[in-house]
Amino acid sequence: MIDPELSAKLDAIAAKADAAYQAAEKVRKYMFWTGVVTIAVVVLPLVGLVFVIPQFVSSYINPINDATGAPPASITDTLKLLGL
Repeated sequence: MIDPELSAKLDAIAAKADAAYQAAEKVRKYMFWTGVVTIAVVVLPLVGLVFVIPQFVSSYINPINDATGAPPASITDTLKLLGL
């Protein structure tokens, strides 16, 4: 049937293929968690800033509105009043 030398070579190739598969799976998991951490560290804070920046701007503009008298209708009106 199969030559013993050929069988040994096939077994060695199979072992190398299994090792390569395990290494590829480790790399895949590493890349997945790198993506998850990147999203958690970069994207989520940016999304949070979308909600925080308007409150921040409002906290600076409200005193200006109080100092100028009648408050403008919106933040954009205040920025126009300031020439920005």
